[in-house]
Amino acid sequence: MASAAIFSSLRRQRSPSLEAFLAPVDLTDVGLLRTLTALSSELISAYSVKKGVPFYQRKNCKSLLRKIHVFCVLLECLLENSNSKRSTRGSSDLPFTAFLCFKELYLLLYRSKILLDYCSHSSKLWLLLQNHSISGHFHDLNREISTLLDVFPLKGLSLPEDVREQVELLKKQARKSKLFVDKHDELLRLKLFSFLNEFENGGLPDSAQLYSFFVEKLGICNPRSCRVEIEFLEEQIVNYEGDIEPTASVLNGFVALMRYCRFLLFGFEEDDIGLRFGKHKKPKKGLISREIAETFISVPKDFCCPISLDLMRDPVIVATGQTYDRASISRWMEEGHCTCPKTGQLLDHTRLVPNRALRNLIVQWCAAHKIPYDPLEGGDPCVEIFAAASPSKAALAANKATAVLLIKQLENGTQIAKTVAAREIRLLAKTAKENRAYIAEAGAIPHLKNLLSSSDAVAQENSVTAMLNLSIFDKNKGRIMDEVGCLSLIVGVLRFGHTTEARENAAATLFSLSAVHDYKKKIAKEDGAVEALAALLREGSPRGKKDAVTALFNLSTHTDNCARMIESGAVSALVGALGSEGVAEEAAGALALVVRQPIGATAVGNEEVAVAGLIGMMRCGTPRGKENAVAALLELCRGGGAAATERVLKAPALASLLQTLLFTGTKRARRKAASLARVFQRCEHASMHYGGLGVGYAYAGNSAAARDSTFAGDVSVSMSISVPVL
Repeated sequence: MASAAIFSSLRRQRSPSLEAFLAPVDLTDVGLLRTLTALSSELISAYSVKKGVPFYQRKNCKSLLRKIHVFCVLLECLLENSNSKRSTRGSSDLPFTAFLCFKELYLLLYRSKILLDYCSHSSKLWLLLQNHSISGHFHDLNREISTLLDVFPLKGLSLPEDVREQVELLKKQARKSKLFVDKHDELLRLKLFSFLNEFENGGLPDSAQLYSFFVEKLGICNPRSCRVEIEFLEEQIVNYEGDIEPTASVLNGFVALMRYCRFLLFGFEEDDIGLRFGKHKKPKKGLISREIAETFISVPKDFCCPISLDLMRDPVIVATGQTYDRASISRWMEEGHCTCPKTGQLLDHTRLVPNRALRNLIVQWCAAHKIPYDPLEGGDPCVEIFAAASPSKAALAANKATAVLLIKQLENGTQIAKTVAAREIRLLAKTAKENRAYIAEAGAIPHLKNLLSSSDAVAQENSVTAMLNLSIFDKNKGRIMDEVGCLSLIVGVLRFGHTTEARENAAATLFSLSAVHDYKKKIAKEDGAVEALAALLREGSPRGKKDAVTALFNLSTHTDNCARMIESGAVSALVGALGSEGVAEEAAGALALVVRQPIGATAVGNEEVAVAGLIGMMRCGTPRGKENAVAALLELCRGGGAAATERVLKAPALASLLQTLLFTGTKRARRKAASLARVFQRCEHASMHYGGLGVGYAYAGNSAAARDSTFAGDVSVSMSISVPVL
């Protein structure tokens, strides 16, 4: 959103988008006049009395349009003169100073267009909150007009007297112009803050006053317009993080106020159900904006990671001061490197400092060019969109008031009202731990539980997702598990949910609940739970497989669940997942836990592709995946008996893979690889199958240390390459 990048708060002091500084090149005098005439005429036509001036900043907009109209008259007159002179003499004689002024006028008109578009397409609450800032931008344009007219060679041009007089009058008016802040808009802004203050002081605003303000004065007349207002404010918090005025916590207060008004004033109308996150219609780019975007769509070099050469999602600074994408530099360090990839300097430490200034610029650039920007889930928690901003006291109070309205509808409302309420609780529980705590304390979980078995697909999906969001708060895990029949219904959604998203979110809910050790056994014993997770891992979407494998990983950490996972087919599903990109790492980790139990080692050893899958992970997996794979093979040898050990020994290329891990693996991978080498050395057939590996290893330390899976002593290989003490 180029306009937002340019006309944000005056205090931000950021450079406007590149699009605002592009003057036309290689244009003749007549070509430039035609371009300017078309642009000024387009602005006047777009904001004519018939089509309407923006609701806010009306006087500033009208004043600016009147000035543009004078320029349009001047340009049309000069264009007519130029055309007549070209027909008689074959060329135009526009003075060079005038030509330069008109190029500057192009920039001025373009910035005027952005500002007018911004006032037309921004949310009403946002424009009120930015009243002073936007008024300042109009004043800046007036000063630019005054400066332009001061140097414009009006006397050197052949103009009709009436046109000359209009330009002279505009010049005088521009010199006298002062900052104008509309008193009516300012009173509305102060009234808006007064509602927030009432929540801050522990009260509730009067519903009649809210109706008069939002419906009669602002024209927010239905649930859809409320949703647009909410989503626009949330978008500002996402795009500008902490660098915004008002602050993100205050904006969260207005989001909460708007959400409260949506249900207080308009009830629970059906037309709100079909809305999804961020789906409200956005203004289309004009012709000029599209052309510029298409010309300058290449990603700036400074926004690309020096390692991956891709646009950075989570830029971080290393010890040398260089910036990389977090995922790329983390992978570099996990592979054992201790130098800066770009400079080659030794890293004094491995701390990664978020480069928030650069990330802000990347967000703005992506927004201006309509490029989706999705920060990675594993990134810096400090940049977690609007949910990361500490909610103000007013926001918490407004959200509590909204939660009361929603829970009443869950309890006594119509089916449509219950569906809308579940969806809103889903959204509310996504934004802050305080909201999650209060919603559960107010009694939402029993009512959400009842919707889990609903025949309405939307109601079921929203209720299970709301349950997922609530479960993120640790105390709510106990409330959900203690609610009679709730776990059974969540598993029911996982098995027979109406939509793919509902089934995936049910799996994610089980993953969240299984974070508590005492609940892992209870979840595994629930009829059909592990079977459904295994089925989702085998046949689900990439996201569904991820939810399933993380839930199974959590369940596998409880030793009593091993037999249940074997009989339910989860172990077979985990072995099959070793070849699936995106879940192989977690699958290997879960198998490493399962094979610690003798029955688990036997079950994994009986899987024909298990060893081959783990060997493949050691060859091509991520650093963590390789670590999990070698750990699983080690435990398989220790717990699976001679037959399992023999199967591992016969795996091709294992010796070279172990050698590679000993030098390039993570610290834990190197320990596991060294321990696995000792296991081979103790086997009577190791030297026959792996002469170089089995005979060539020597290690220091007593036999007890050698048997410890977490211990690795001095290790060397027959190739006379030393391995440091770990």
